[in-house]
Parts: sequence; C-alpha cells; structure tokens
Amino acid sequence: MSEFILALISAALVNNLVLHQGLAIDPALRASADHDRRRLHALGLATLTLLVVATQLGQWLYLFVLQPLQLAYLRLFIFLPLYALLAEPLLGLLSRAVPSLPFTGLTPWLLGNVALLGLSLQLSEGGYGVLQSLAWSLGGGLGFWLALCLFADLRQRSDHEAMPQSFRGLPAALIGAGVMALAFLGFNGLFTS
Repeated sequence: MSEFILALISAALVNNLVLHQGLAIDPALRASADHDRRRLHALGLATLTLLVVATQLGQWLYLFVLQPLQLAYLRLFIFLPLYALLAEPLLGLLSRAVPSLPFTGLTPWLLGNVALLGLSLQLSEGGYGVLQSLAWSLGGGLGFWLALCLFADLRQRSDHEAMPQSFRGLPAALIGAGVMALAFLGFNGLFTS
C-alpha cells in the first residue's frame, strides 16, 4: 500500500505530466485562458477519469493481448483508437453523474491531450504492475488538474495586476510554468518510487 501512495504522490507532484514532463502543457495553457472555473474543473475531472480508465484498459490490452502475441510494437496503434472510442461515452457518463459541470465540447481537448498517450506508453515500457499503473494514472490526472488550476489562477492574476503589456498572457504563463516546475522539483528528494 505504501508503494501505491508513493507512486500517487510522485506522479502528482514530482513527475507532474504538465510541469515536469511537458506532455500536456498546450491544453493547460489554452484552457487557462478560459475564465470559466467550472469548465476548467470539468476538463480536469474528465482528464483524470479518462487517464484512469483508458490507461488501465490500455495496460490490460498490452499485457494480455499484445505481449503474448508478440505485437508490442503495435501499442501506439491500439492506444490511439482506444482513447478516441472512450472519450465521448466517458463525457456522457460524467455529464450525467456531475450535472453541475459543463462537459459539452471537451472531446477535442481530451483527444488533443498528449498526456494520455505519453503516460500509457511510459507505463507499457516500464513494466509496472496493475496497482502501480493505477497509482500513476490517478496521480497523473490529479497533477494535471492541479496544474490546470494553477495556470488559471496565474492567468487571472496576470490579467488584473499592474504588469507590463508585453508580459501579459502567454509570456507570463510560460514564466510561471518554469517557476512552478522548479517549485515542484523541490519535492524530488522527498518521494521516490
């Protein structure tokens, strides 16, 4: 159980998909420009859920279908259609489960998120077990949601504060991403997995 907790915290804070690995920086920066907080939380929850469900299904397909048939090199061609098939039904389920959040129109955001594919490929190459891959996908989704909220707060502050016009928007977000990545690297010595 301690390995699960360490992998979860490590994926969310130390090896953050957005800040440390740069996998989902584009959706995080573009979504932070949207000032609707409910939509940001809907994107964070949808990404978290899709990461957990799709990564686990992809891991099972890799372990029990591709590896026994010696077709491991086809994992990219299996993972991409899997995510495309899971995105729309998952958003439908989430919109029924949490009707207060606007999940409409998030399909392109989910399909354009490279964190899904990057995490699945890392887990299939790393030889992680089912429990560790669950912890990595759950921590990765929580870390994406955290970075999404941090970027939205940064964007809101940079738009309203006395900041030079040339630094507003994307330059402030990129500088903030660098500072946040350095701050999250401070957790590097605390948790190892």
